[in-house]
Amino acid sequence: MSEEIIRVLLVDDHPLVLDGIEARLAQEPSVEVIGTANNGEQALALAAELKPDVVLMDISMPVMNGFEATERFREQMPDIRVLILSMHDDREYIMKLVRCGASGYVLKDVSSRELIHAIQTVSTGASYFSSGVSQTLFSAPAMIPAEPEPSLPDPLTPRETAVLRAIAEGLSNKEIARQLDISVRTVETHRLNIKQKLDLQTTAALARYAIEKGLLD
Repeated sequence: MSEEIIRVLLVDDHPLVLDGIEARLAQEPSVEVIGTANNGEQALALAAELKPDVVLMDISMPVMNGFEATERFREQMPDIRVLILSMHDDREYIMKLVRCGASGYVLKDVSSRELIHAIQTVSTGASYFSSGVSQTLFSAPAMIPAEPEPSLPDPLTPRETAVLRAIAEGLSNKEIARQLDISVRTVETHRLNIKQKLDLQTTAALARYAIEKGLLD
């Protein structure tokens, strides 16, 4: 059975960067670059026309930057996965992009093999953070919520919280089942219950919730 091709749109305002990434991805049989854009505005227009599976996008761009473009993708084309490729490893940048709707964040110093793995991971609906990003994001002290609400009980059971944490770490249902020593069917049930309790329907939204609640610290 042939592997399904992941259709990717590249977005960066540096032509040499675009050319380099496109040349490397051309060597990967599971990935097809279907277009390139130089800013977020172009990316949105092209994505509406070409319907990519994944948008691989920089942050700092003219006309429309990665923050605004990611938010527009979430609002207008929520089925398209946005993977950020950036040189910035600042926690605030990363948190803001996750809140805007990014499914993953990788640094520009990653290997081409890791970049391809990140594209493959987010295309399945999971989230992906490169190792440098994970250290920045999850090793720093948890952000203090502006208005803690101690009167509200945690809607999730301890087991559901463990499943949510694993989902946010990018694990598949099979991997979660193995880690928690439960069946895949049980994981699927927990995942459905979590979505219903939190009223969050996408893996990216679940990951954002877990990060904001400090579950990965």
